[in-house]
Amino acid sequence: MATKHPTPSSAAIMPGTLELLALKAISLGREHGYGVLLRIQQASAGVLLVEQGALYPALARLERQGLVTSEWGVSGNNRRAKFYTLTAAGGQRLKADTADWQRLVEAMHRVLDTRSLEAIPC
Repeated sequence: MATKHPTPSSAAIMPGTLELLALKAISLGREHGYGVLLRIQQASAGVLLVEQGALYPALARLERQGLVTSEWGVSGNNRRAKFYTLTAAGGQRLKADTADWQRLVEAMHRVLDTRSLEAIPC
């Protein structure tokens, strides 16, 4: 089977970040699964690719952890869909995970932006 590679203008979601992205998308307001996917793609200007086959299990994990709740409703195209809402615990997790992610990004930026790193003698 061929491996799917992102196009030059897109990027695969890094392991462990899909839940954070989903929490952020849901924090913007009640949304169904496909709407969560679209919010992530739109907010990233199409750079982050989210596959439905990965998103729905992530949403189920978030629901089992009590970070989101869901209820059935009707989507904009008049189809039955499960809508997700952030819980208070989900908001706290979003805040903590966002802070952790920002620390990681800043550290990566410092390392990658360093013009020269001193060699550590062994």
